[in-house]
Amino acid sequence: MIRLFDLSLKLNGFPIKKAKAELDKIIAIPEENYNDFVEKRKKEIVEFHLKHNDFYKELANIDLYRDWSDLPVLTKRNLQTSLKKRLSVGFSSKNVFINKTSGSSGDPMVFAKDKFSHAITWADYKRRFSWYRIDFNSSFQARFYGMPLTFLANKKLRFKDFLSRRYRFNIFDLSDKGLEKITSQFQKKKFDYINGYTSNVVLLAKYLKKNNKVLVEICPSLKVCVVTSEMLFEEDRILLEKQLGVPVVNEYGSSEIGIIALENTDGEWLVNSETLFIEILDENNRPVPLGKEGKIVVTSLDNKAHPFIRYEVGDYGILDEKSTSKKPILKKLIGRTNDIAILPSGKKAPGMTFYSITKKLFEDDGNVKEFIIKQTQIDIFKIEYTSETELTSSEIKKIEKEFSNYLEPNLQYNFVRKEMLKRSKSGKLKQFKSYL
Repeated sequence: MIRLFDLSLKLNGFPIKKAKAELDKIIAIPEENYNDFVEKRKKEIVEFHLKHNDFYKELANIDLYRDWSDLPVLTKRNLQTSLKKRLSVGFSSKNVFINKTSGSSGDPMVFAKDKFSHAITWADYKRRFSWYRIDFNSSFQARFYGMPLTFLANKKLRFKDFLSRRYRFNIFDLSDKGLEKITSQFQKKKFDYINGYTSNVVLLAKYLKKNNKVLVEICPSLKVCVVTSEMLFEEDRILLEKQLGVPVVNEYGSSEIGIIALENTDGEWLVNSETLFIEILDENNRPVPLGKEGKIVVTSLDNKAHPFIRYEVGDYGILDEKSTSKKPILKKLIGRTNDIAILPSGKKAPGMTFYSITKKLFEDDGNVKEFIIKQTQIDIFKIEYTSETELTSSEIKKIEKEFSNYLEPNLQYNFVRKEMLKRSKSGKLKQFKSYL
């Protein structure tokens, strides 16, 4: 069989064979030597950018690398300037991989990776997915991601999907009629795995439940479902595993960094320590102890084209107490740093608190399919939802009472039923947003 995926990487100048060999060397390093290995790589990538990248040198405001804590923590806003200005000496738009973030955090950004860095990212993706008997060269993916709707961009992406053994669904129509069309494709095609945004796959699972269907019975070739980019709640995992009939795997990553963590077959959310260095920091950018919550800050140890050194990805999380240098484990992903609700009392509550409370209440009757919570004023929240029938006044009062118990009293809630919720251009559903 022609290994189309590897071939397409090679033809585009990404040295996948070399990257795999390097990744294998890293994996073979024993635990007792791993911390020294990581420290050496951290030093090397910083010294490279201080020497070859004037943009980073100006940001870091140092001439020589002495201590990791001296380095600034970067945000997307630090990097929102001309890409040409941010590239290291020897790199240009002609010899790097260029992409852009979705902008779900509110700060979209164009970024670059050198070709080896991009290749080793894919080598690591391939390794991790192989835990579930998935081979990107032969396994057929059912893809629940966004797509451009303009003719040329759409055709270009479809061709890329063909080379990558992927079939991309239209996630901008997730009505019952749209979900019926999606389900019919599972009858026609031998998909090996699902990969996509959590909320989209959850909608499919709800449709299957309503119609008393289990997807693996429709598509027996299906092995696993990998969800990404949005929070996976335990009740959603239970629903997905029951209605899809296959294991559900939680992925955490970002377009500019690549895969940050993927659940292994033991259920551990295994952080990528091979190509990244992950820190959990407090609001003063100081490391927190294992088991404590903080900002997730990532360093790309291979990207020489563009500095991603101590880069704040925009999420809060917790590393497990049993984490080691070679095997860090993500215990919990809490949500976006900019999704914080500020209440009249001065109390701050993560937006996902609202979402998880409301979700639990909505799950009780199964009427509501999806919802978005928006803080429009300090004491006013708008809850947009899609449902088969409109919420009754007693249901609304029950929800309001729960919010009072968990948060504080005297908040106002406006419930607005919608035919369809507005998704981002990438197809993600932003579940909480503050307009303060």
